[in-house]
Amino acid sequence: MGLEEKLPDGILLASVEKLVNWTRKSSLWPATFGLACCAIEMMTFGAPRFDSARFGMEVFRPSPRQADLMIVAGRVSQKMAPVLRQIYDQMPDPKWVLAMGVCASSGGMFNNYAVVQGVDHVVPVDMYLPGCPPRPEMLLDAFLKIHDQIQHGKLGAHKKALQAEQEAAALTAAPTLEMKGLLR
Repeated sequence: MGLEEKLPDGILLASVEKLVNWTRKSSLWPATFGLACCAIEMMTFGAPRFDSARFGMEVFRPSPRQADLMIVAGRVSQKMAPVLRQIYDQMPDPKWVLAMGVCASSGGMFNNYAVVQGVDHVVPVDMYLPGCPPRPEMLLDAFLKIHDQIQHGKLGAHKKALQAEQEAAALTAAPTLEMKGLLR
């Protein structure tokens, strides 16, 4: 015998946190940062075949001040890294970043001085999408996973405590150079 059975019809029970997260995930506005061949696949996602409008993201925003999801598609050069950081800083909070393609995720086949070896050296990344180039179906799956992250995210003091916990875990993690196995 719960509270739901005693309430009249038409009354919705939900927490404010769930309601806010539902509205955030249902209206993501991506800021495109297409730098290479992955940008073509990102444009394909916006076409009618994959229909990004059903996820509330039919308009790719040209201004970072109107966007809350940055899609970094392609390799980031050392000259482009400060511009990427500036655009990220101009986005309003809360904001999310998706590294699309192996070049954005880890530098890809461009292991040289001119290319940043992973966009996570410049901005914090919420989702990595592998592939060279990743298909639009994979991008769709990444969006659904970001939606899940947003839906189950915390607000207020809970969010700050979670961020502090994640920062502490990141500081105690082993550096990539010391990792063994398939990485080397």
